[in-house]
Amino acid sequence: MGLCAVSVLLSTDLVQFCTVFSLPGQLRTRSQHARRLPPRPWGAPAAALAPATAVGAPELPALWQQDGSLSFWAWHWAGEEASSHWGDVRGCQVVTVGLRHLLPPQGSLEVSLSQPTRSSSGSERSLLVAEEMRSLIVEKGPGPVEDDPDALVKGWLQREVRGGVKTPWIRPRKYWFVLTPDSLDYYSSNEKGARRLGSLVLTSLCSVLWPDKQTYKETGYWSVTVFGRKHCYRLYTEHLNEAVHWVCAVQKVIDSKAPVQTPTQLLMRDIEENCGSPEVLEQIYRCNPILRYTSSPLYAPLLPFPYGSLDQRAPGPRSYTTLRDEAVKLFNSLQQLEAERDPVPLMQGVLQTCLDLPPLVDEIYCQLVKQTTEPPAPGGQGDLHYWQLLTCMSCTFLPSPPILRFLHFHLDRTESRFPASEMAKYACFIREALGKTKGRECVPSLEEILVLMRRQEMICTVHCPGAPACSVAISSHTTAEEVARELVSRLGLSQSPNLFALYEQSRRREQPVGSATLLADVLTKFENLAGEEREQDPPCRLCFKHYGFLDTDNVPRDSLEFALLFEQAHEMVLRGYVPTSEETLQTLAALRLQSLNSDFSTHAPFPRLEELFPPHVLHARLPAPRRRPPTKCRGARLRAGLLAGGLWGQALAKQRAERDQRLRGRLREEGASTMAAIVEKWKLLQGMGRPEAMAAYVALVREWPGFGSTLFDVDLRAVRPRGHGGGGQPWRRAALMPLSPQSPVGAGAQRLWLGIGAKAVSLYKPGEPEPLDSFCYGRISSFGASDSSTFRLSVEDRDLLFETSQVDEIAQLLNTYLTSAGAQQPPQPQESATSPPASDPTALPQGLCPADGPWQHRPPVGSFHS
Repeated sequence: MGLCAVSVLLSTDLVQFCTVFSLPGQLRTRSQHARRLPPRPWGAPAAALAPATAVGAPELPALWQQDGSLSFWAWHWAGEEASSHWGDVRGCQVVTVGLRHLLPPQGSLEVSLSQPTRSSSGSERSLLVAEEMRSLIVEKGPGPVEDDPDALVKGWLQREVRGGVKTPWIRPRKYWFVLTPDSLDYYSSNEKGARRLGSLVLTSLCSVLWPDKQTYKETGYWSVTVFGRKHCYRLYTEHLNEAVHWVCAVQKVIDSKAPVQTPTQLLMRDIEENCGSPEVLEQIYRCNPILRYTSSPLYAPLLPFPYGSLDQRAPGPRSYTTLRDEAVKLFNSLQQLEAERDPVPLMQGVLQTCLDLPPLVDEIYCQLVKQTTEPPAPGGQGDLHYWQLLTCMSCTFLPSPPILRFLHFHLDRTESRFPASEMAKYACFIREALGKTKGRECVPSLEEILVLMRRQEMICTVHCPGAPACSVAISSHTTAEEVARELVSRLGLSQSPNLFALYEQSRRREQPVGSATLLADVLTKFENLAGEEREQDPPCRLCFKHYGFLDTDNVPRDSLEFALLFEQAHEMVLRGYVPTSEETLQTLAALRLQSLNSDFSTHAPFPRLEELFPPHVLHARLPAPRRRPPTKCRGARLRAGLLAGGLWGQALAKQRAERDQRLRGRLREEGASTMAAIVEKWKLLQGMGRPEAMAAYVALVREWPGFGSTLFDVDLRAVRPRGHGGGGQPWRRAALMPLSPQSPVGAGAQRLWLGIGAKAVSLYKPGEPEPLDSFCYGRISSFGASDSSTFRLSVEDRDLLFETSQVDEIAQLLNTYLTSAGAQQPPQPQESATSPPASDPTALPQGLCPADGPWQHRPPVGSFHS
């Protein structure tokens, strides 16, 4: 039997190991070399790394754990073989713990450590920084500073030094800096025997910032900023080349360092390697408090993060510190969950921080696994709050593969230890969610968090024009395409040749929902907008409507699809997208009333005028405000400005208020006369049934040649000829060029309607029924997005540039119509494509939207065959 005992003596910065081995028939003693260890800061334990080299053994780390214990490697020799063991020492006490054997057990391994009692003298606390600064640096000899063989770069630099009481500002001082393969040191001078004033140990977690031009403009110096674990050196030089040379040299040293692994990472790997040995796993959890629940605060992250990672900032109004600080703050937030009566807002805040700072996702997963491992009250309220947040995390973020494997092991361990418990039910739910989660655009809404805490599904309400609203059960992973498919089947639209989609409707705009978009993200956007909009604004909602009109002539009048078509035609009329006479608009309003209320009656409910008649027509009747010509005399403009700021300003404001009141009165008069005309036409429809009124309404709207097209407001910015030799011809800022004999010619950009239909693309002047020009799809050679706000359409020998905010929607709808036809392949969306589309016998898969083109980053539109 081979026995091993290890005695460790800790001083302020020195650790000495003495190993005594007892083998049958002989006694052997080996002493390890004494190496410096970073002292454990009193009251604030932090992860530190220092080598403890043994004779005949490789260098292995001794690490302070976050809870104040020290983890180190002890070596057990049995014959000619050696095995490694983790030792665990708590703060300032003498502890004896048994360590596990990786070789077949031959005896117990005992570890005894003693540490001097804590001293409360002020001198010790004042020397902590200096001792820590020197702890990882081997003392250099008294030779000249310039003769240091390990120096990579050296030179004079200025460093910020905070002043004293009389000079509290930060002023730069010049020091002699020396960069070595292990640290960045600075000295009082470059002479022999110069005193070293400080050192910054360089590890793989350090970072360096490049010179900032803004700092040079403000100070006249180029800055070099180096971040370490405890210190940050802000250095300055007058020469840019020198600053760049220092930055490159420091970065090269950082890149040469081996990646630092925290105790949590090492233990995760140890657990993965011994997952088949329950006894070893239980020993690992028992001997390593860093893996278990703690009520104490966390002073350092569980995973390694770069020091001073200033580039990890979240866009928007939220402000964050470094990743290491945010990780510690998040652990404090997690501990507050235990006593919270309403943990939902706090959970949403944690999720939002992870969304803004993606590197923290793995850290939060590790913290939640730690807090749900061997809690003081398994299944209690505080423990379930951790599990509920872990459930929300699993439906929002997917961890990295190592963390995902560790999380699956934790879920399996929980289910085996607490079968049929609430924790086991949450573990099963989390495992299923992790298999579906692919990433979210928004954090879960408050309603979604409440539902996830109960492991249930949400109820989503989808409004259907002309039909009752539909309630659909969705999860955090349900896409818009899945819901639209269900509605098509539920509403009996499976045989329709037209295309349908979900739309986001708000007071400002209406846009289709992407086929791969998660409805949970859409509901979160609605919740955020509800807090920003005014009380009188209608709430945002989801709507199920036609997306592409492939055949509107053969829709049965008694079907639900015809009701959807009728409602969508009425929306186009109210938005002014059906250019027709005012007399026809009044007739359409009367038919709308007949379809809603049947025959005229004084007791029938009257909708508001803006729900029957286009509001822009009434506003067009009002007289345009008179604009005074600008005053050319400078003195007259000065006098007018002075008078506007005094008593005359109040008089002008009063005049504007009176004018606005007169305009509102005139608008009410126009509205009353229009309503009277609509009512007179309504009375003439006596005896007409609702289906006949709807059919007559759709027939009037269908008289417009552009019916069935989706209209987009665009600005035609430029046209370029694309002849045989015109590839290099410049763009011309012009109006619509003569693409056909009927096309007009003008100057300057034009506001137009771009109509995308099933058979052609047309250009309309707003308010005019006839198109300026129309291009069948055979004439379109290519299309795509030049940038986020410019759409390019290549028609035969011309390239047209349109400026619009709906680039992705236009491109996707064009691609949908071309693919749905099944007779030809859509034009390739590239900038220089000139060849016409080739035929493709492959038709659009039943029930799916066409593939997205490479011009867009994600699918903005979701539609499919019904």
